[in-house]
Amino acid sequence: MNPYYINQNQYVNFYPYQLPSFDGYLPYQSTTWQRQNMIRGQATWTDGGERTQCGIPWSHNQYMTVAVSTTAPYQCGQTLKVRNLDDPSDREVIVTIVDRVQGYPNNKINLHRRAFQALGANLAQGVINIEFEPTPQLEEERWGKYLLELAQVAYPSYQVSDYQFVSRTQPSANQVKEEYDYVLQSMQETVRVRGTVIYNPTTERVIAFDIKEI
Repeated sequence: MNPYYINQNQYVNFYPYQLPSFDGYLPYQSTTWQRQNMIRGQATWTDGGERTQCGIPWSHNQYMTVAVSTTAPYQCGQTLKVRNLDDPSDREVIVTIVDRVQGYPNNKINLHRRAFQALGANLAQGVINIEFEPTPQLEEERWGKYLLELAQVAYPSYQVSDYQFVSRTQPSANQVKEEYDYVLQSMQETVRVRGTVIYNPTTERVIAFDIKEI
């Protein structure tokens, strides 16, 4: 465990989860978020622990996870887009909030080690300068978040750095089709994939889904 991490090993209340994710936990159902400006601050890293204050494992989303300050205005299961200001290419990654850190200012976050490295940072740095922001569009598009998690599983050596809503159609009375594009990065390349989900709008059950490179 690195010295920057403080884990309270306690659970806190959070909003009810409604959609099944790929690793067994139910993802956060958000309220409407207003768009916010990028927040400049710092990020440290951690190997995580067996328990989190959110009840969401650090291994969620291929370890693309983060802890925020106990006083920060973010909630369990919410996603943040983080940019490494110390990296010449300004690498970005989308991470999920799974824990809280006591004593951190609101502009400081604690990334899982793998997310820290995905930003092009060396663990020996300990601390990097970053910009980050909540991703309100993704939070509001719950099927977009569902497909993001599937993309992370389908491309385990890549990290999602951006996303875009593409379309929503209704092929029949009991089917809705939604499409989203995702940008995934590895240390060697960047790929773009399209995620498609067809679901029953009444039962909210998934009928089919697909992830393919474009």
